[in-house]
Amino acid sequence: MNPPPELLTPAGSPARVVLVHDWLTGMRGGERVLEVLADWFPAAPIYTLFARPAALSPTLTAHPIHTSRLQQIPGILNHYRNLLPLFPAALAGLRLPPCDLVISTSHCVAKSIRPPAGARHLCYCFTPMRYAWGFFDEYLGADSIKRRLAAPLLLALRHWDRRANQRVDRFVAISRHIQARIARCYNRDAGVVYPPVNTDFFTPDPTVTPGAYDLIVSALVPYKRIDLALEAYRLLPERRLKIVGAGTEYERLRATAPANIEWLGRRADPEVRALYQGCGCLVFPGEEDFGIVPLEAQACGRPVVGYDRGGLRETVRPNETGILFSPQTPTHLAAAVRACTQTTWPAERLRAQALTFAPDAFRSALAHECQALLRNP
Repeated sequence: MNPPPELLTPAGSPARVVLVHDWLTGMRGGERVLEVLADWFPAAPIYTLFARPAALSPTLTAHPIHTSRLQQIPGILNHYRNLLPLFPAALAGLRLPPCDLVISTSHCVAKSIRPPAGARHLCYCFTPMRYAWGFFDEYLGADSIKRRLAAPLLLALRHWDRRANQRVDRFVAISRHIQARIARCYNRDAGVVYPPVNTDFFTPDPTVTPGAYDLIVSALVPYKRIDLALEAYRLLPERRLKIVGAGTEYERLRATAPANIEWLGRRADPEVRALYQGCGCLVFPGEEDFGIVPLEAQACGRPVVGYDRGGLRETVRPNETGILFSPQTPTHLAAAVRACTQTTWPAERLRAQALTFAPDAFRSALAHECQALLRNP
């Protein structure tokens, strides 16, 4: 890995950087991005709504982590999704120190941070706030009462979200899919820099013979469409499916799962890597804005079976590193899994695709965006 590029102010001095993230309760895709930024800017403080330091990597906890007043609410880390209306005001209460550049990594409210006087603000945008912009079914499910109660709140959040984006000097999207969504929701231009994948850690194991099971690594929440995978594997009784992850849908999903599903809960990174290395394929049944997990699987030399929409179209090469299915039905997913198991997938070809998303490429591209912003106040 090459040394990280240095950002300079117009005067030629090293830029002082502050990092802002929505919340820090575990190490998922967004936190992996923040981890690369934290390693890049070792002196940068991190500001966030609330945090669970015990669930974070040493790279993140090595930084000062400043939280909002929400951190003081008893049980906040277990019930924060119910407090969404409080997030904008809580973030507004954070005061950043003097700096030259604020980098927010945001899928919710982090982009609304007020930068200190004279600082520039670049938002690395995972997505405009999904629950405010039409993804109601994915977050609220089919509960019509819940939808009716939430509708006025989500409309108010949409209006707030549209205003808050004006605090961003430059948007950078995680994919062309999100670039288009930023234009549609905010009427703003955005660059595109793909998120980094830890290709030094996620590697093939030539001593492992893969194929005894298929794999899902995912939060167990409605929009991930794990329910679709369960129905597909009901049609595939000869295949085993292991599911890594936890979330609000766990009890409901497990109650309806067929016998060939194995629930593994949360697993440490080395265990997840071993599961990638040994799987027949990585199953990705939902629409994702980008999707780090499919690239981690490809870095380990394993193919992906995923839904042919969203960011997956930018990370999986159809019939070369995986199979994309459509429409989004159990029958089509099951057929794609069968086709995948009947295909030979050279590990070196799959890994080569993942290497184009390595951390050096991410830092180089994002440094270009940051430097251009610093030079054009």
